[in-house]
Amino acid sequence: MKVFIETYGCTFNQADSEIMAGILNEEGIELVNSVDDADAIIVNTCYVKLPTESKIINRIKTLQDKFPNKKIIVSGCMVEVDPKKLENIGPNCSWIGPHQLNKTAEVVKSTCNGEIVRESGFSKESKVCVPKIRKDPYIHVIQICEGCLGACTYCCTRFARGTLNSYPIEDIKSEAQKAIDDGCVEIQLTAQDTSAFGKDTGEKLSDLIKEVANLKGDFKVRVGMMHPKNINGDLDDLVDAFKLPKVYNFLHLPIQSGSDDVLKHMKRNHTVEEYKKIVRKFRSEINDLTLATDIIVGYPTETSEDFKKTIDLVKELKFNLIHISKYQHREGAISSSLENIPFEEMKKRSKLLSDIKFQIIEDENKRLKGKDLDALVVEKGSKGGFIAKTNSYIPIVVDNVEIPSFIKVHIDETTGTYLKGHKI
Repeated sequence: MKVFIETYGCTFNQADSEIMAGILNEEGIELVNSVDDADAIIVNTCYVKLPTESKIINRIKTLQDKFPNKKIIVSGCMVEVDPKKLENIGPNCSWIGPHQLNKTAEVVKSTCNGEIVRESGFSKESKVCVPKIRKDPYIHVIQICEGCLGACTYCCTRFARGTLNSYPIEDIKSEAQKAIDDGCVEIQLTAQDTSAFGKDTGEKLSDLIKEVANLKGDFKVRVGMMHPKNINGDLDDLVDAFKLPKVYNFLHLPIQSGSDDVLKHMKRNHTVEEYKKIVRKFRSEINDLTLATDIIVGYPTETSEDFKKTIDLVKELKFNLIHISKYQHREGAISSSLENIPFEEMKKRSKLLSDIKFQIIEDENKRLKGKDLDALVVEKGSKGGFIAKTNSYIPIVVDNVEIPSFIKVHIDETTGTYLKGHKI
C-alpha cells in the first residue's frame, strides 16, 4: 500500500500533512513522492480563497479522470467548509477532516479495501508530540493551538478549524527540543492566530516563545501570524520575548484595511490606532524588525475614501511584506450576503496598492546593500544557489554554502523580493 500526500495552503496545513505522513509511517504504510507510484492519493485542501478552491476542485476532478484505479482521499478545510460541493465533485472520495488526523491510517486502509470512509467533525485531540515526518529535515513546524477567537465576516477557515484549542507549553517545548536534537535549525510556531494562544488555558504566547527560545541548541524561532486584537495585555512581554537572540525579528500582523469603518464591518475588533500602537512598540524596541501584513482590497463596504486610508497607512508604516488579496465571497462567510464592488474597480485598487508595495519594499531593501548580515541557510533556491534568512527573516540568495549553516553574508544586490550576496 503506497500513499502520496499533496498539500495546499498555509504552514498549519503543511503541518497537518506531516502528521498524516507520520501516522501512516508508524502503521507501516509506504509514502511515495509521486502520484504515479501511489495506490492512494491524499489531497490536503485549503479553502481560504476562491482561486485556491477552484484549483483544488480541478485537481480532484483531474485525479479521478486520469487515475480511475487510484483511491482519492480528501482532507483539510474543504471537508468541513463545503462538504456538499465535495460530495458532488468526488462522490467516491473518502474524507479526513482536519480534526480527525488520528484516523488517517484507518481511513487509508479501509479506502484501499474498497470502502468509502468519511471522518469529519470537531475534537480536542492534540497535534503536539504526535508522529510527524517533516517536509524539510531542518525546519520543524509546531502547531501551538488550533481554531481562533475571531468572528471575521470574510473568513470561512474558522468553520473548519473551530474554537480555540491551545496545547500545553510543556508539550510544545518537548517537541521543539526533540526536533532540535534531531538537527532542526528552525522552529516555526504556527496557528490560525498565535496571539490567541493560551486565552483558553491561562498560558501566554510570550511565555511560550521565551521557553522555546531558551532551549539548548543552535536554532532560530519564527512566530506565525498574530491577530492584533489578542495582543493587548501581553504586548510588553511579547516584545521582550522577540528580543531574545534566537527569535527572528519578524512580526506578521494582518491589518486587512486602513479604514476603521471597514475594520468594524469586518468585525476585526481593533482600530487602526490600536494597530499602530503595537507596531510603534515593536519597532521602538526591536532593531531591523520585518513587519508583514495582510490586506484585503475591495471588501464590499470599502469606499474610495476607505481605500485611500489603506494607501495612506501603507505609506506611513512602510510594511516590509504585504500579502494582498482581492475580496471574494467565501462559503458560509457573513460578508457573502453583501454586494461586491465592481471587479474592474477592485482590480484597479489592487494594482495601485501592489505598485506602492513593491516600491516601498524595494526602497527598504536598498538600505541593506553593502551590509554584512548574519543569516541561516535553510534551503536550496528554486532557481539555483541557496536561500539564507537574515535575523529579520529576509531571504538572501547565496552560493557555495552548506545546509544548514549559520553564516555572515555581504549583500551585493537587492530587489523588491529578495537580497543577493556572498558568504564572508
